[in-house]
Amino acid sequence: MDSRFRGNDKLNYMNQELKQIKKIYFVGIKGVAMTALAIVAKEMGKEVRGSDVQEEFPTDATLHRFKIAHVKNFSPEHITDDIDLVVYTGAHQGVNNIEVQTAIKKGISVLPHGKALGLFMQGKKGISVAGSHGKTTTSAMIAHVLIQAGHDPSFAIGCGSITSLQTPAHAGSGDYFVAEADEYVTDPTTDQTPRFLWQRPSVLVITNIDFDHPDVYADLEAVKEAFADFTKQIRPGGFVVINVDDAASTSLLRRIEAKKITFGKTATADFQLIRVNFTGGRTNFQVKINGQNESFALSVPGEHNALNAVAAIAVLLTLGLTIEQIRGGLASFVGTKRRFEKISEKGGKLLYDDYAHHPAEISATLAGARVWFPKRRIIAIFQPHTYSRTQALLKEFAASFGAADVVLLTEIYASAREKPILGISGRTLFNVTQKQKPSTVFTPGKADVLQYLKQNSRPNDLILTMGAGNIFTWVPDILRII
Repeated sequence: MDSRFRGNDKLNYMNQELKQIKKIYFVGIKGVAMTALAIVAKEMGKEVRGSDVQEEFPTDATLHRFKIAHVKNFSPEHITDDIDLVVYTGAHQGVNNIEVQTAIKKGISVLPHGKALGLFMQGKKGISVAGSHGKTTTSAMIAHVLIQAGHDPSFAIGCGSITSLQTPAHAGSGDYFVAEADEYVTDPTTDQTPRFLWQRPSVLVITNIDFDHPDVYADLEAVKEAFADFTKQIRPGGFVVINVDDAASTSLLRRIEAKKITFGKTATADFQLIRVNFTGGRTNFQVKINGQNESFALSVPGEHNALNAVAAIAVLLTLGLTIEQIRGGLASFVGTKRRFEKISEKGGKLLYDDYAHHPAEISATLAGARVWFPKRRIIAIFQPHTYSRTQALLKEFAASFGAADVVLLTEIYASAREKPILGISGRTLFNVTQKQKPSTVFTPGKADVLQYLKQNSRPNDLILTMGAGNIFTWVPDILRII
């Protein structure tokens, strides 16, 4: 490799050298976005390895299936001279991680994940799916339908796995690269650039805009500015698909110079969701397109997922797929890992797991569960994620459990990026929530949850674990005792 490459992280220059990169090392490889990019790199013919902590992740099985080697600690000894590129995540101290620092000292190029994803997307027609909620499912729908229609897209989606495809990522031979576009910052330790700004898509989807990540965004206006900046990244001739039901999203319309295609329930939407009903584990819905009503069906619950599908339909139809191709593709889409994922049915009890960690996501997930299972008692087990989010959205969290019959609240799962906040804990959230939902119970840890379920669960219950922490690791023990 040309010696000029080492130490140079400019994406345009690196794109010229990407084919020469043979060995890539991923620091924090078990993160869902990192695993997806590692798979893309491996399928491109790169030698891939990495490191992470010993804690169990939803991606462990995926890394094993793709035979991607990784060590379960961070050590400078892992950074050998034959590595061409080190990709790191904002977690695990970001650029200050010992392995990243070792690479820098050795003159090995290092890139944060956001930049690296932007690099791998170059040369393809990017389809970037952004939004505070729904971007994982929407991008997975688009990738799935493109695959079913024979387009062989590349894709990198942070979900552990798209159930129907048995992978969260692929390096395809087709023209498109579908990517989940995350608004979080590149590296909270050194670079506050929103991660999605390293992407230059031909198609941008904005599912919605909400206040989240209070550790890096001051308020909703700051989040909206990040999305406004992203709309400027659309390549000439490209287009944006945007949710006109969402006030924060529509406030950006006048600032978007690219072609705009709207979706939503609003009558003025170019792709209007006009009817949704739920029968036999199916979500049936109609979309008004150019004055014509078209029928579709999904095997995932909730009006929110019907809206995600409408966004996907808008993208795919505009790209030239037929209604029949889209209808058939969506009908065979069965969701992603940790998005209302069915774990088991045992003794008449259903067990599901979901990544919901924001009040809007909790409310939508529970509403979807309720319409699919109207006669079951829903026990929602929620593990709050991060002190900053819990503090900033305390009232919204407390009001988000309306569709549940019983709510079990655990202690907060803290991010490695933050310290505890005085006066903010799982019990704080419990105290506020119980005033609105008297059936709320404080179960701080796994043992408390298991004891409650052992004593109080009954046939016909739907038990739903929710959160972005490690609550998914409790599922085997829950399954054992119910």
